[in-house]
Amino acid sequence: MRRVVFNQKGGVGKSSITVNLAAISAARGRRTLILDLDPQCNASQYLLGEAAEFSRDKPELSPNVGQFFAQSLSFKLKERPLSEFVHPTAFPNLFLIPSNPELREIEHLLESKHKIYKLAAALRELSDSYDEIFIDTPPAFNFYTLSALIAAERCLIPFDCDAFSRRALYTLLENVEETSKDHNNTLVVEGIIINQYQPRASLPAKLVEELKAEGLPVLSPPLPSSVIMRESHQLSLPLIHHAPKHKLTAEFVALFDNLSAV
Repeated sequence: MRRVVFNQKGGVGKSSITVNLAAISAARGRRTLILDLDPQCNASQYLLGEAAEFSRDKPELSPNVGQFFAQSLSFKLKERPLSEFVHPTAFPNLFLIPSNPELREIEHLLESKHKIYKLAAALRELSDSYDEIFIDTPPAFNFYTLSALIAAERCLIPFDCDAFSRRALYTLLENVEETSKDHNNTLVVEGIIINQYQPRASLPAKLVEELKAEGLPVLSPPLPSSVIMRESHQLSLPLIHHAPKHKLTAEFVALFDNLSAV
């Protein structure tokens, strides 16, 4: 199964959701790959820590997805398959294709060369090697997000409960539907993940009930806010490994089980 985690709004937890669902998949014995398409490299740093950090004085982690895309811009290079850009992680069955900031610099060149189907073809070749593939995307509807939507079978949409997010959600759903019609008729919205949920606040509960009343595919359970997630990021340990008995971890496990049951 190829899943893309997509929202055009930043700060909604795309990388956290991607990494933690993938980590649960791997812990269940499923061979799982994460593809990080966000130039901010949050998913990469979450899993690999300092090894995936970058600065002027520190070389980028190599090979990475930016190099995968960049090779298609030169006729002089023999292109390497996407499988050669995969890194192991410290966790059994969990693998990563890391991102890098170069993605920003080459995006317009890839668009001009009409490389929008390159990722889909590469991931189809990898599908037999992995039981689950999770794709983390940048907070924008751009070349990389569109590439991911074309390459995926299912789309998960993180949603934080505020009025601005709700208005943006409808545009986002329209973008996914349009992509499905124009480029990938196997793509469906698997569900909306309610993230950073505050059950004691009236507005979040009201918004969630209204989304359900509209017939939108709101997944359960909602994921509550917790400082344990920040600790997980700092330690580069997904929740299933950092705090397996924590309430938030249990909610992620329940969410993964609900997805797997469909």
